[in-house]
Amino acid sequence: MKAQRKPVIKVSEKLKEMLNEALAVELAVTIQYMWQHVQLIGVRGTGVRDEFKKISLVEMKHAEAIAERLWYLGGIPTVKPAPINVGDSLKEFLEWNVKVEGEAHQLYKKILDQAQKEGDITTVFLIKKILEDVEEHHDLFMRMLKET
Repeated sequence: MKAQRKPVIKVSEKLKEMLNEALAVELAVTIQYMWQHVQLIGVRGTGVRDEFKKISLVEMKHAEAIAERLWYLGGIPTVKPAPINVGDSLKEFLEWNVKVEGEAHQLYKKILDQAQKEGDITTVFLIKKILEDVEEHHDLFMRMLKET
């Protein structure tokens, strides 16, 4: 039986669907980055494996925050992650990570626009904070990729 929640504020189904899409991405990258962390070995891997783990934990917190917001808005948070692409080497890990963070950036900009149109200031605030982390992660993965 699914719990029903009466939303405190009304937002569109479109915004809730977008938040669920973002949640699926956050669930996927949490798994992706943690699995990459586990697989990293060797001199180059040892130097970056803790960063992968740290970022994975940040992504997990993003998933939690989005799920809580979606629930508050009367949505049902997904439990299905987006596709997970791990790779077979540090270079492939970083290529996939740059790609997914770039796609997440585009998605979050769309969510931000939609939430602003609907006057959902709390979601705007949440997404802006997550977007800062996305940009930081994208930049870090890009810099790491240049060094591989």
